[in-house]
Amino acid sequence: MQEEKLIDTLKLPEDLRTLSPEELERVSSELRDELIDTVSSSGGHFASSLGATELSVALHRVFDTPHDRLIWDVGHQAYVHKMLTGRRSKMAGIRTKEGISGFLKRSESPFDAFGAGHAGTSVSAAVGMRVALDSVDPSRYVCAIIGDGSLTSGMAFEALNHAGDLGLKKFIVVLNDNEMSISQNVGALSWLFSRTVTGETGSKARKTFKDLYRKGYVPEFLYKAIDRAEEATQGFFSSPAMLFEAFGFRYIGPVDGNNLGEVIHALENAKRQDIPVIVHCRTVKGKGYEPAEEDPIMWHGVVPFDRSKGEFKPANSSPPPKKLPTYTGIFADTLIDIAKSDKRVVGITAAMPSGTGLDKLQKELPEQFFDVGICEQHAVTYAAGLACEGQRPVAAIYSTFLQRGFDQVVHDVCIQNLPVTFAIDRGGVVGNDGETHQGVFDIAYLRAIPNLVIMSPKDENELRHMLFTSVQRNGPTALRYPRGNGLGVALDTNLTSLPIGKGEIVRQGTGALLVAFGPIISNALKAADILSARHGLSCTVINARYAKPLDTELLAAELPNYPVVCTIEDHALAGGFGSAVVEFANDAGLTLQSPIKRFGVHDSFVPHASQSEQQALHGFDAESIVTYVLERRNSQQLVA
Repeated sequence: MQEEKLIDTLKLPEDLRTLSPEELERVSSELRDELIDTVSSSGGHFASSLGATELSVALHRVFDTPHDRLIWDVGHQAYVHKMLTGRRSKMAGIRTKEGISGFLKRSESPFDAFGAGHAGTSVSAAVGMRVALDSVDPSRYVCAIIGDGSLTSGMAFEALNHAGDLGLKKFIVVLNDNEMSISQNVGALSWLFSRTVTGETGSKARKTFKDLYRKGYVPEFLYKAIDRAEEATQGFFSSPAMLFEAFGFRYIGPVDGNNLGEVIHALENAKRQDIPVIVHCRTVKGKGYEPAEEDPIMWHGVVPFDRSKGEFKPANSSPPPKKLPTYTGIFADTLIDIAKSDKRVVGITAAMPSGTGLDKLQKELPEQFFDVGICEQHAVTYAAGLACEGQRPVAAIYSTFLQRGFDQVVHDVCIQNLPVTFAIDRGGVVGNDGETHQGVFDIAYLRAIPNLVIMSPKDENELRHMLFTSVQRNGPTALRYPRGNGLGVALDTNLTSLPIGKGEIVRQGTGALLVAFGPIISNALKAADILSARHGLSCTVINARYAKPLDTELLAAELPNYPVVCTIEDHALAGGFGSAVVEFANDAGLTLQSPIKRFGVHDSFVPHASQSEQQALHGFDAESIVTYVLERRNSQQLVA
C-alpha cells in the first residue's frame, strides 16, 4: 500500500508554520517529486522551479502569506509557490487554454501579489507596495524574490537605490542565485559572519546601541566609527555585501538555498532588521532531477518528457513529420553567413542567446557577438553607439521585450537615422506563455517612428533576403518574424537586396482581395484554397512585405477592383498593418466597392493557448477569413 503523502494531509500554506524541520523536508521532497511528474506530462518552466523548491517552502513558512506579500520576479521559479497556494490540482493544465498561467497573475490567486512575466519588475513593485502598506498596515512584511539574471536589469538597480534611500523597514529582497554570477568571491566564512551580525543577539545590540546614540548617551564620533568598522568588516568578508550596503541594504548570505534550515534561519534574521535586507540564496537550477541539473538551460522550459529516460516526447504517437527549420534558426544561420563576409555585422542579445538563435553566432564568431544581460534599453543604445562608429549591429530581441526599449529606439536610433537592424523574434501570438509574452504590439508602436522601415517575410527564404537587405540599408530597420517552424521552402544560395516598400502579388483572382503582412499569409493562401475548392471563388493574395513604407502604388491599383477586401496580420488591429492600409485608402481618396475588413488580434490581451487556438479565438485563422468572405459576398448579392 502506497504511503500517504504528507502534503495531502495539510492545509497549505498555513500548516507549514506548524511542522517540524523533518516534516518540512518531507514536504519539500514530495513537492519536488510531484513537480517532476506534473511537468513531465504538461511541459512548462522546469529547472528554475526545481531549484527554488526549498526556498518556496521556507518563504511560506516564515511569512504569513498572503497577509505578508511575496512578489516573484518573472515567474519561472514559482511553480512550487503555485502548488503551495491552492493550485496543485490545476498544475496538469498549466499554460493550456483555460488552464492556469505559467507566470504570476493577480486574478488567479490572492497569493500572487503582483503579476509578472518580464524580468526585473519585482523590486520596484515591492517598493511601491511597502510604501503603500506603511500607511495602511505597517505590520506586514514585503518580500521580493529575484533571480541573478533578472538582477542585471537596470530597473532592479533603480529600485534597490530607491528602497535604500527610503530606508524601508520590513522590506526584504531574496536573491535566488543559481548561476554563480556574483558569488564567486564569497563562501562559508561570509555566511558565518553575516549570521553573527544579523542574528537575534546582534540585531538587539545594534538597535540598543542606535537608541543610545539617538538619546545622546553615545558620542557621535564613537557611533560613526563603530558603524564604519562594521561595514568595513562585512565588506572584507563579502564583496556582494559591499555592493548592497552601498544601496543601503543589510546583506545576509550567501545561504545554501537548497538547505531549508539555513534559508529559514536567514529569513528569520532578515525579519529582525530595521533597514532593507538582501538575503542571498545560492540554489542549484534543476535540483533533484539529474538531467536538469546537468543541463539547466535545456531543461529551463520543456515540452512533455519521459521522466525515467530524461527524453522529450514527440508531439503525438504518430511518426514524427519531417522536421522543418524554425524562423529563429534560419535567421541565425543567415546572420552567420552575412557576418562571415562582413565584419561590420555584429549580433546583440539581451540575455537570450539560445532563444534568439544567437548562441550559434557566439560559437562560430564570438568576436561579433554580444550579450548585454537583461537590459533591452542598454542593448538598443549600445547598438546605436556601435552604428555610430561604422558597425552594422543586429539586435535580436523578442517583440514583447523590445517594448522595454521603445524610447531608445526613438531617441537613440531613429532620430539619428542609424543603421541598426532590429530582428524582432516572436512577432505575433506566441502560444502558451500568455498575455505577458504576446508579440502583438510592435507594428503599432514602431509604425509612427520616422526613418524606420518595418518588414516581414512571407516565408523563411524571404526572411534571408530581408535580413541581407536590412544590414545593407543606411538607416534603421525592423525585421519581424514569428515563433515556430517555417514552411520548408527551398532556400536561395545567393542573397539579394529587396526593393524597399515593394510588395508582390502571389496569387491572382477576381472574387476577393486578401492583403497579408508576414508569414500569416499562409492563412490567407489557405483561405483562398478553400474558397476556390469549395465555392469556386478565386482570390488575389498580396504579400505586402512592408508595413512601412507601404507599397502604395500596388495598393492603389488593386484595392478598388474587388467586392471584398481584407487585410490579415498576426498583430493587434489597433494601429497595425490593416490600419495603415485603411489610412492610405482614405488619404488617397480611393473609391472602394466595400469597406476594408481587417483581420488580426482584437482589443484584448491574448490568454495562454496554442498559437492556432489563439488565431481562431481572435478570428484570423483561415476558416474565419472564409466565413467572412462568403457572408460579405452573399450580402452584396442580396442587396443587388
